[in-house]
Amino acid sequence: MPLPSNDQLFAALSTVLDPELRRPITDLGMVADVRMTDTGRVAALVRLTVAGCPLRETITADATRALSALPGVTGVDVELTVMSPEQRQALKDQLKGTGTQRGIPFNEPGSLTRVYAVASGKGGVGKSSVTVNLATALAARGQRVGIVDADIYGFSVPGLMGITQQPTRVDEMILPPVAYGVKVISIGMFVAGNQPVAWRGPMLHRALEQFLTDVYFGDLDALFLDLPPGTGDVAISVAQLLPKAEILVVTTPQDAAADVAERAGAIALQTGQTVAGVVENMSGMVLPDGSTLELFGSGGGAKLAARLSQTVQRDVPLMGRIPLDIALREGGDRGSPIVLSAPSSPGAVALQSVADQLATRPRGLSGLRLGVSPA
Repeated sequence: MPLPSNDQLFAALSTVLDPELRRPITDLGMVADVRMTDTGRVAALVRLTVAGCPLRETITADATRALSALPGVTGVDVELTVMSPEQRQALKDQLKGTGTQRGIPFNEPGSLTRVYAVASGKGGVGKSSVTVNLATALAARGQRVGIVDADIYGFSVPGLMGITQQPTRVDEMILPPVAYGVKVISIGMFVAGNQPVAWRGPMLHRALEQFLTDVYFGDLDALFLDLPPGTGDVAISVAQLLPKAEILVVTTPQDAAADVAERAGAIALQTGQTVAGVVENMSGMVLPDGSTLELFGSGGGAKLAARLSQTVQRDVPLMGRIPLDIALREGGDRGSPIVLSAPSSPGAVALQSVADQLATRPRGLSGLRLGVSPA
């Protein structure tokens, strides 16, 4: 049996994705050398971005698996080294562009990323669960998705996604952990244990700004921001930092909850943002006999959508009614989104329907310069 050529070895490594950047390690300059001995054993030298890379074992295992699949390979030895400062700078230039100013990439004129600020008037309505499941559902459809856990005081996204890994820092650039195909950043990844975050408004603004400028998400189809309840400091900061963000309002069926949630959507009048729609959570529990027990009443989501439509003078749709579902709670406790762990459950079906509506909203090219001219 003929042995694989160096080109074939390199091609095999091109199927290995960096777990954080989600791009082939060959494209990122991480493959320093790969060669084969006469006995069929492959030796690969792979450069890590930083010495303490938390996913070094994953990269080693993926590279070993890719090379071992080639006919004639009798064994694989993967040696890890670390990029030099010059190589790291070249990587940053490749990802962000040479000499680019620090800024929020989602505000760039050429950005096609849809940004959804998931808001609620009060806490406890399941806003974070809705955020995580919608993001995961879109990622499962092949879209590139990110989440910024903007609820600094009540961060919960890492737990709902089962993330225990800390972000990797490459100089001033932060690489967010990836779970279920979604890139996630949260202040909870920088806090030891369950320590509280006691910050005033300016600190909250600076943390959110750093998440948006220093964290490398790459080109995303959709970015979700899980906002804290209400219309306080973070909601105002999001409007300032991401003026094109669309507000997705989460409420429960209660009239009282809908009244409070209306304020979270009506803030669009002051910020110039648009309201993407309303999601009614905890809309009812399907009983074994097929009937529905409406613990929190009914109709709050529809009333809220109608009120916001009148307030903002444009159609605000009720995008879905998510029933109370034990599987949704269990999935959150396990860090396993229900849209993947129990896709046929009532809660997952309703969330998938909302995700379908978001997935069919194309990234707009209207008003963008395409850089082409007649020959």
